[in-house]
Amino acid sequence: MSDFTHLDEKGQATMVDVSAKQVTHRTATARSIVALPPEVLEKFMQDDIQTKKGSVFQTAIIAGIMAAKKTGDLIPLCHPIGMDNCNISIKLNEQQEVEIDCTASISAKTGIEMEALVGASVAALTVYDMCKALSHDIVIKETKLIEKTGGKRDFKRA
Repeated sequence: MSDFTHLDEKGQATMVDVSAKQVTHRTATARSIVALPPEVLEKFMQDDIQTKKGSVFQTAIIAGIMAAKKTGDLIPLCHPIGMDNCNISIKLNEQQEVEIDCTASISAKTGIEMEALVGASVAALTVYDMCKALSHDIVIKETKLIEKTGGKRDFKRA
């Protein structure tokens, strides 16, 4: 069971003890991709969708940042940490999909990739929520870690 950091020697769930770790500057970027059907895509005006509820992308950005700040409350074994920064960008990519990037950073003893993943995921869910009146054929295709720095090892998706 030692390969899984959140399981103890008996196979029981545990929070990772980071008390002996050194504080380092850590960053992480996660990406969610949302595929929109044509009837939703045609509602785009100047890189955003405007609804009766307001700007879809601006609302998704705020929701993603709020969620990233709550990651320790949402994921049971995550450490509650205070982020130094969280930034979400949303754009249409070359495939006419909504590409959501969440980059979070902190100087701490533990990483911040879960905060970036939660931020990107909730921003994607918010896009779905705000556009579902137009179509239920919206698909959140993927959420993945793009890059992380700090801690034991850095990671960058090729």
